[in-house]
Amino acid sequence: MELVQEAMQHQMAGELEEAIRLYKESIALYATADAHTYLGWTYSFQGRIEEAIAQCEIAIKIDPDFGNPYNDIGVYLMQQQKLDEAIPWLEKAKNAKRYEPRHFPYLNLGHIYAAKGMINKALEEFRGALQFSPSDSLALRAIEELASKLQ
Repeated sequence: MELVQEAMQHQMAGELEEAIRLYKESIALYATADAHTYLGWTYSFQGRIEEAIAQCEIAIKIDPDFGNPYNDIGVYLMQQQKLDEAIPWLEKAKNAKRYEPRHFPYLNLGHIYAAKGMINKALEEFRGALQFSPSDSLALRAIEELASKLQ
């Protein structure tokens, strides 16, 4: 996990190739769901969405209780405009035993339902996000905007 933390620091600094090298080194030593998920996340920064999804699928096989890869697959499908395909992945993320930040799949589902014109369902998801992160500005702003459309 030390290598994963070091890789994450490089990733946040925009040093993606070094992050990838360190994630792979971590996986070679001991494959974890975290390392595969974050390697996938790094690939997504490079536009390598199919490889990102593949890493998340490996992560799920290693630890099906880890919610991040479910949410990430949902996000990658959203980026590909595959909204209906993203929904079940995000629902699985919501129900995962191990997942932080827990409000993310609610936000993502809220965006999907808003894009599909399902305002009440979108509001339900954004309100669900607030249960886990009461001051989340994205959720608060989305609720305000969507509520105004219902008036």
